[in-house]
Amino acid sequence: MRFIGHLHSRTAMLWMLLVALILSACGALVQGVPGGAPIQATPGDAPTQEASMFRANSARTGVFPSDGPTTLSESVWTFKTDVGNVGFVSSPAIADGVVYVGSLDNWLYALDAETGQEKWSFKTDDGVYSSPAVAGGVVYVGSVDNWLYALDARTGQEKWRFKTGGLVASSPAIADGVVYVGSDDGRLYALDARTGQEKWSFKTDDKVVSSPAIADGVVYIGSWDGRLYALDARTGEEKWSFKTDGKVASSPAIAGSMVYVGSEDGRLYALDARTGQEKWSFKTDGGVASSPAIAGGVVYFSSLDGYLYAVR
Repeated sequence: MRFIGHLHSRTAMLWMLLVALILSACGALVQGVPGGAPIQATPGDAPTQEASMFRANSARTGVFPSDGPTTLSESVWTFKTDVGNVGFVSSPAIADGVVYVGSLDNWLYALDAETGQEKWSFKTDDGVYSSPAVAGGVVYVGSVDNWLYALDARTGQEKWRFKTGGLVASSPAIADGVVYVGSDDGRLYALDARTGQEKWSFKTDDKVVSSPAIADGVVYIGSWDGRLYALDARTGEEKWSFKTDGKVASSPAIAGSMVYVGSEDGRLYALDARTGQEKWSFKTDGGVASSPAIAGGVVYFSSLDGYLYAVR
């Protein structure tokens, strides 16, 4: 009852987050051979072997290297939470035969990928909109309770937690031993992946529900202030920012020398990853809160105008 009442008091804001996260998750479903090689986390901090997760990898580049099923043969298994009709917005992460996913019932679940049987679950104090990331045997996930959690991937035991000044709907990204995550308090945080200690934070002028992407020592993050930011991954220093005419809830995708991101102004933008200079943009008739996915030299994204687009 506390969960339902809590949502009721912030209905408008959380519904906006819900739409953005659902559309972002749609961008995570496109798979194939990438048109440009993604720049991922270093091997020491790479996802666990055979890991698959929201935005393709723990660096959240949005470029997908593997094929999915070409025909539908069966439903292998389903998993239902114990809390009424409360569902899932979080996108699953898969590593070492385990599926990790957050639920609006406040829990993070770890399920056997073959059978769907629950291995463990971890309770937060509010809904889990954030999509988990798995790296180095640790699961990282945010919650609407304002905390980012680090859990042992095998047991679910809490290793550390970090409190932000707002709800954490952003999905964490990991590179070089650092966890990056946005918060409703308007900040992007960089935390030590082992201890949870804050290394730096960067303040934007509005909420950060976008999930960061990392490449070549640069973190890219969108904000509801209408900007996409490029920050030095080590120091948090701003390298450049690009202003759109709407909120940026979209999570950026990086391929080669380009970064792609949507805006609620109805456009998908393609920017030079080094300078932030606009190369081109594509106009739709609705806001673009979805996160682009790239495969085979094609950028896939959806718009609130009701269309799914494939552009190149």
